[in-house]
Amino acid sequence: MKNPSRPNVPGPAGNRFFSRLVKESRRDPLNFMLKLAREYGDLSTFRVGRDQVYFVNSPEGVRDVFVNHYDNFLKGRGRARGWKLIGQGILLSEGELHKRQRRLAQPAFHRQRIAAYAEEMGAAAARCSERWHDGETLDIWPELLRLTLGVVGRTLFSADVESQNDEVGSALKDVMVRFRAFKLPGSGLLDRLPLPQILRLRRGQQRLRRIVLKLIDERRLSGRDHGDLLSMLLLAEDEESAEVMTPEQVWQEALTIFVGGFDTIATALMWTFYALSRNPSAESQLHAELDAVLEDGRAATFEDLKRLQYTERVLCEAMRLYPPTWRLVRRALRDFPVGQHVIPADALVVVCQYAMHRDPRFFPEPEAFDPERWTHEERASRPAYSFFPFGGGPRRCLGESFAMTEGVVLLATLARRWRMRLAEGHKVEVLAQHLLRAKWGMRMRLERR
Repeated sequence: MKNPSRPNVPGPAGNRFFSRLVKESRRDPLNFMLKLAREYGDLSTFRVGRDQVYFVNSPEGVRDVFVNHYDNFLKGRGRARGWKLIGQGILLSEGELHKRQRRLAQPAFHRQRIAAYAEEMGAAAARCSERWHDGETLDIWPELLRLTLGVVGRTLFSADVESQNDEVGSALKDVMVRFRAFKLPGSGLLDRLPLPQILRLRRGQQRLRRIVLKLIDERRLSGRDHGDLLSMLLLAEDEESAEVMTPEQVWQEALTIFVGGFDTIATALMWTFYALSRNPSAESQLHAELDAVLEDGRAATFEDLKRLQYTERVLCEAMRLYPPTWRLVRRALRDFPVGQHVIPADALVVVCQYAMHRDPRFFPEPEAFDPERWTHEERASRPAYSFFPFGGGPRRCLGESFAMTEGVVLLATLARRWRMRLAEGHKVEVLAQHLLRAKWGMRMRLERR
């Protein structure tokens, strides 16, 4: 019997298997979440199939889910499928295992390490820039993906993805394809079928695993610090137990960092260049800053970051409008009170960056691209969880500082040399998959500055 003192959570009704509600939530999830936010406010609910879903849409509610009561929420059922690909690394582990793995992996992302990684980021962007030609039109998404894959290969394994002779780099490219296919709609079924492509991709994953485990053994024997993330994982020691990771744990964490990092920033940069092409005033301000800081046309460095403030604002504003991770799903372990309502145990809980980042309560004229939203004063005027592209709380993305450094360095280095314009007649449509994609790619014409 329901508690009469607690009103029902509002939300749309309809047949949970065949109604327009189900079609909207699956075919156009972005506008579906925006519509829920507009019509029902900070908390709403709906059913899809066998799941009762609760949409939490206030900064206070998001903080409760991520921080105040994070131990009451597990990742959704997609976690089980994720284990097949990357095991129980820090991205998918829970409880004490997650806390321990996070403690061990944290030093890999300390400031000094990231400063060293930034040099490779800038060099990779410069190499990418040299491949391009004035006046050519290309889809920048695969170009940026190739760039960030090279960065993660170098910074994680000291691997050269561009070289045909680098065994680790070659295997990384195979797994990149495996991961992208794994995240497509319907891939849960396809993954169980003995299709030639699926079998080939599985072999690629196992090949990378064998190579990396061999690399781990060699490095453990030598004791040499190669300055990459893999070395840091091998050197990590738990302060509480003095334990180190097993080779299998190091492999799982390395693969987690790889699949979590190679396409997220590529996606953010793609949408950033798209937004700049539509907002010439912001683009002009960006170019003015880059011309002043990188006056000789060189690649950006870690030391430049403090002077690239407008560049960072541009990236943040692009991630507000087009957050690469556009929603996060958790499952409640216990009943959870939200204001006058209760989210019951075992319900799915959704928080949606795409909807929150467009909330006019926190971002006036939310559809406008305005980097000035990210001055120190503007940031301080908003609730913390009105913007959360990297999640939050104990499960906040461990690589956030790495990702932001990479994003600013790559954006600055590329935009210093190139202006991009959307190809004539090219249609841009936002597609919500595991990341926020461009359905038809992002064809742009390159103009050398």
